[in-house]
Amino acid sequence: MRVISGSARGLKLKSPEGLNTRPTADRIKESLFNIIAPYLYDSSFLDLFSGTGAIGIEALSRGAKDATFVDFNNDAIKVINENISLAKFKEKATVYNASVLDALDKLKINNKQFDIIFLDPPYDKDLLLPALKKIEDNHILKKDGFIICEQHIDEKELILDKLYTYRTKEYKITKMCFLEYKDNC
Repeated sequence: MRVISGSARGLKLKSPEGLNTRPTADRIKESLFNIIAPYLYDSSFLDLFSGTGAIGIEALSRGAKDATFVDFNNDAIKVINENISLAKFKEKATVYNASVLDALDKLKINNKQFDIIFLDPPYDKDLLLPALKKIEDNHILKKDGFIICEQHIDEKELILDKLYTYRTKEYKITKMCFLEYKDNC
């Protein structure tokens, strides 16, 4: 696993041992960042279920002004912090060692909002919809921002009150769903 482009291009990232994380494949990551490239520069990026921090670090490498990383696994948090240091992004990064729902409550209390939010929860754990509902309720996404959800190809369509899926990109066993506020259309 490596940083694909930008100021930290080519940097090899560490990964926690074991099967508790499922890093996004480089080819999917490259496709994702080609899609969102026009929106990255000077954006505020939230990486939920961060794992290794690779997605948020890629965003910083490509010009995001700041990134917030959230994970509940202590081994993952250690690796995220090591990878942020390796990439020399400590000043631009905030790391929460908390459940995603608890972190979203803390972000609301701190009046934090994001231009781009990325979620890659473990498959088959039913964590995505509660996280998206909490993002809606806590107004964590900026008015003109968007959300990217990585899901297993067989997962059902996301139905929410204030957000809708405006684009889906499918890969072999993975799909990326892009959501924005309904009143943006």
